[in-house]
Amino acid sequence: MSAQILNASSGGQFHRRYRQDEKPVGFSLNGVAQTGRHGDTVLTAIMAVSSHVRHTEFTGETRAGFCLIGACQDCYVMTEEGQRIRACTTPLQEGMRFVTTTLAEAGV
Repeated sequence: MSAQILNASSGGQFHRRYRQDEKPVGFSLNGVAQTGRHGDTVLTAIMAVSSHVRHTEFTGETRAGFCLIGACQDCYVMTEEGQRIRACTTPLQEGMRFVTTTLAEAGV
């Protein structure tokens, strides 16, 4: 299976219909600068620019969140510092940096 590094050109799964005029919030996804909106969760911000938030460590399948209330752990993403967070319940903050690929997936 070939891995895709997520970036803005891959298209988003979520399409913003409301709150388009909220204050922009900058974040990084796999080293690529992205923009979410004030009030977004990390999941919303990532899914607005990507089709998924990660690959499972077991099968490599893509994951995009499931329950959206913090119970299922399907939306876990890693920060560049190595912290694992639940994207669906974590508010997006300016300057957050996320890694959704492993080094192997990134070809490193």
